[in-house]
Amino acid sequence: MKVKVDSERCQGHTLCAINAPHAFELSDIDGHATPAFDSVPADQQEQVREAVRSCPERAISLS
Repeated sequence: MKVKVDSERCQGHTLCAINAPHAFELSDIDGHATPAFDSVPADQQEQVREAVRSCPERAISLS
């Protein structure tokens, strides 16, 4: 599973990092998220799915 954050849609709410703290890195400037790794480890997949569901901007997608 791969996770992608649309930088145009992300508004820096940081809910993704609250739900999946090891899966996302946040900008120190504005809180915008980027994936911490290319492929989501199996033990973090459910947390990442919850992060996708919690994003108010629908900026996170899985493939």
